[in-house]
Amino acid sequence: MSDRSAIEWTEATWNPTTGCDRVSSGCDNCYALTLAKRLKAMGSAKYQNDGDPRTSGPGFGLTVHPDALRVPYGWRSPRKVFVNSMSDLFHARVPLDYVRQVFDVMANTPQHTYQVLTKRARRLRQIADRLDWPPNVWMGVSVESEVELPRVEDLRQVPAAVRFLSCEPLLGPLSGLDVTGIHWVITGGESGPRFRPVEESWITGIRDICVDADVAFFFKQWGGRTPKAAGRDLLGRTWDQMPKRAPVTAG
Repeated sequence: MSDRSAIEWTEATWNPTTGCDRVSSGCDNCYALTLAKRLKAMGSAKYQNDGDPRTSGPGFGLTVHPDALRVPYGWRSPRKVFVNSMSDLFHARVPLDYVRQVFDVMANTPQHTYQVLTKRARRLRQIADRLDWPPNVWMGVSVESEVELPRVEDLRQVPAAVRFLSCEPLLGPLSGLDVTGIHWVITGGESGPRFRPVEESWITGIRDICVDADVAFFFKQWGGRTPKAAGRDLLGRTWDQMPKRAPVTAG
């Protein structure tokens, strides 16, 4: 789980922590929870810590992995790195000192671009001023429905060079979305055996907001029983814009 990735908007994954807990509706069919259960059964050492069965599951207990901090130093070629595809760096049980160690690694490997994504936007905002933000760190929050829109305001206060939204799995329209201070928006439908269908108008509504505001827009997938079941075409084209690196400001 520490190198090449099939995720369309990144190139590698790096998991200095593993495990998580459900916090919102976007977690209901979590791919990482299902994968962790399988990895535990296969004997993978990183997935032997079980989480609370009410909010997590087998192999998905929050665990920090200090040995994984060395991984990015071994990558010779520059790459875009999705940090914690199997966890959430801003989970309440990840110590602040360990978050700082992860940020130190990112600062010490400036050849890579790190994409950090969290659903814990409140904690992100609370500790952002206690972290050093190198220019190669992109910070994002998940926004699956209008209920999660307050996460965008939390993100706006974070001094990351690039701030982005992951609207995936998109579970409803985001008619109140304000992308002021946001540099990139990813959208996509849910995949898996219990996927919840996405509507075209939800996607195009977000796209139009981004186009009007000159914000990079990325449509990852329609979703379905498999991630690639319905492809990525949106009204005759593929939207795979990437953000321009912005000055480091917040607010």
